[in-house]
Amino acid sequence: MTKFRKALLFTLCLIPFAAVGGWFTAQMSIASVDEEALANAIQQVGSKEMVMLLTTLQTVIYAVICGFLGYIVADKIGLIRPFQLAKKDTLITLLAGAICGIIVSADAFTFANWIPELADSYENSKSFDTPTWIASILYGGVIEEVMMRLFFMSLIALIGWKLFCKKEDAVPEKILVVSNITAAALFAAAHLPSTAQIIGHLTPMLIFRSFLMNGAFGILFGRFYRKYGIQYAMLVHMLAHIVSRTIWLIIL
Repeated sequence: MTKFRKALLFTLCLIPFAAVGGWFTAQMSIASVDEEALANAIQQVGSKEMVMLLTTLQTVIYAVICGFLGYIVADKIGLIRPFQLAKKDTLITLLAGAICGIIVSADAFTFANWIPELADSYENSKSFDTPTWIASILYGGVIEEVMMRLFFMSLIALIGWKLFCKKEDAVPEKILVVSNITAAALFAAAHLPSTAQIIGHLTPMLIFRSFLMNGAFGILFGRFYRKYGIQYAMLVHMLAHIVSRTIWLIIL
């Protein structure tokens, strides 16, 4: 099977995750925006259902483009691993995901104490919220990893390799490290619009929080991608969401 056929197969497998994750992400977004913004969006496209459908379609398009191109680029730089879950690597990933989830859950007891608007968002999310759970697990755990690690991190590594180390037969470790950090910074920055949407505005403390937490976790997810494969980056990311939200559900 050629690498293009493998890339296509991988992309096709992503579509159900993107469709379901995108649909529930749309529900979550609609629930978090103010009525005026929602009314403006509905006026532009015709109905709330159409807003959700377009958001879902956008997610699927992102997944298809980043999944296909990301697979090809990752294969070129040697970051495609056999798509399987080895016992030892899986146990390490599950442990790391659980620890990440515990650390993420601490946000409700640290930054939320310093940012009143953030505390209010936790106060409003004490009950089980199906759209938020599914969106965070599927969109966050799968689609974000495809976009930020498989595509962006791999592309940055390829560009860095060809620009600065083209005489090397393989991508140098330093290029992979820099590409991981850069992708993690982009990952953190990508969370700022949703933070502004939920909180209502951005402050220096919220920006610092995003780059500290999402940036650090992005570097960790990139490390799992480099060492074990994209499936492990997805797994550790998904588990971090599951554990943190479970803790919030029990304690908050």
